[in-house]
Amino acid sequence: MTPTRFLPRLISAALLFVASVLSAQTPTLPAKDKFHLFLLVGQSNMAGRGAVTPDDKIPAPRILMLNKAGEWVPAVDPMHFDKPAAGVGLGRTFAAVVAEASPGVTIGLIPCAVGGSPIDTWKPGMLFEETNSYPWDDTIRRAKVALEAGTLRGILWHQGESDTKPELAQSYGPKMRDVVVRLRAELNAPNVPFVLGQLGKFEGAPWSALQILVDQAHRDLVTAVPLAAFVSAEGLKDKGDKLHFTADSYREFGRRYAEAFLKLERAR
Repeated sequence: MTPTRFLPRLISAALLFVASVLSAQTPTLPAKDKFHLFLLVGQSNMAGRGAVTPDDKIPAPRILMLNKAGEWVPAVDPMHFDKPAAGVGLGRTFAAVVAEASPGVTIGLIPCAVGGSPIDTWKPGMLFEETNSYPWDDTIRRAKVALEAGTLRGILWHQGESDTKPELAQSYGPKMRDVVVRLRAELNAPNVPFVLGQLGKFEGAPWSALQILVDQAHRDLVTAVPLAAFVSAEGLKDKGDKLHFTADSYREFGRRYAEAFLKLERAR
């Protein structure tokens, strides 16, 4: 008989095997109008830095993602590939809530976040040396690949930690509005909902005046541009670094993003 102490390892290995088989399968894409796409953009808290479990590797019905190679595959974590630290983020939970509210629709996630990227790198032609990537250019390229198969229904944004510096925070608001305008224009989606999340408010790490400035810019965005929503991070926990959320907090954040998006949809 198999010793009891080995059972958790065997179960975990079995789940990972099943997940790898399922995720390797090429999905059949739905009709374009039934394939609702969401752009995941920003920096590391959109990419996700939560600890990955075997359950996070199991594909969910009607939820796909565009992988690094530009192929549609079942959505599993980590979805992003910006840095080796990529882990659980808010995307899968967001998609699950929206899928449940949208029978007959498949959700397609387009991971494009880049950890550490300040808002000035979210412009055409701008190189982010830390990852040797072009956040804006890469995002537009991947989004246009995705749009060949589906319809853009929302843009999810979480970014701003890298802009809480004296030389950056004061000008963050106008730059944030410019990003929204340019994304909608470039993707020919003037009325697509834009949902952005609050910076982490973690116990034992009181905000500086610069963080408050960036937070106010996020809050002001919802009145500066149409069809935008601000999502509170109140009560969410950090993973110990006072910067990134825990996996469970990312999942809760995903639910909050989904609720904000669905509210915008109902109001249209």
